[in-house]
Amino acid sequence: MVTSAQVGPRMKDNKVVNIAAVPHRSPFRYPGGKTWLVPRIRAWLLSLPTKPHELAEPFAGGAIVGLSAVFEDLVKRLVLVEMDEDVGAVWQVLLTGSAEKLGARIVDFDVTLESVKAVLDKPSTTILDRAFATIVRNRMQRGGIMAEGASLMKKGENGRGLKSRWYADTLRKRIEAIGLMRERIGFIAGDGIQFIRYNAHRPETVFFIDPPYTVAGRRLYTHSDVDHEKLFRAVAQVRGDFLMTYDNAAEIRALAKASGFDTHLVSMKNTHHEVMRELLIGRDLDWARRGISARVSDSQIALSLVGGQR
Repeated sequence: MVTSAQVGPRMKDNKVVNIAAVPHRSPFRYPGGKTWLVPRIRAWLLSLPTKPHELAEPFAGGAIVGLSAVFEDLVKRLVLVEMDEDVGAVWQVLLTGSAEKLGARIVDFDVTLESVKAVLDKPSTTILDRAFATIVRNRMQRGGIMAEGASLMKKGENGRGLKSRWYADTLRKRIEAIGLMRERIGFIAGDGIQFIRYNAHRPETVFFIDPPYTVAGRRLYTHSDVDHEKLFRAVAQVRGDFLMTYDNAAEIRALAKASGFDTHLVSMKNTHHEVMRELLIGRDLDWARRGISARVSDSQIALSLVGGQR
């Protein structure tokens, strides 16, 4: 477990996290991904009186937060909840013993416009087929957007087109590493708000809650309609600790205030490298206002087993 003595130099809240310095453990590339938040997640979990038994992500998506927490042994167990059946297919494959098969298919895939279109146009007959098609769609569509109507990227990185986001060996390593951790990770295909309601009474569970945002959600995600008032009512019943992230919208600030929750703005960069302010919501965010740790010890980073490209 990471201890406060292992934590590196502090970073002011207005400094944007360099995500290149954060180990990338998820096979997904999400437009709303939370890699930039990982140092703050470490600070949050280390601020708790005891090591949490379980971290739950009711809106898992790429699950970078939960994966980082369990890989760095900041929590004993991780539970991912996801409504999107395509994304869920990937987690089911990784956590039911088929990670190596998916990794092998990724390494063997010859990326061309024709081969990509063939995968995306062909109906999936097995869950492994569906998981592979989901990874292809996520890596090949512009910005990692998987909502209906998203287009394939054209120029890509350095003009390399579709191949520029297909880091086959890196993806295989991440996928196989997650497979090796499957005894500590659970997956539930279902509604995140319902999961919170059913598990709110468990003090040993902490929640990281990252729902589709009020402004960009419809453009970025297949399942973007969230009853935010219902979500806040469910979170108000949680006995353990929680951390929510949202866009800095007046509607959300009003819901947080009405619920008696603490809020704190932090800086991040979007996919266009624009600095933006996002809203953290919790019971007590003094740990965030005190400043956060930019890194953990080198030995702890080594536990990641993966890294490199996004």
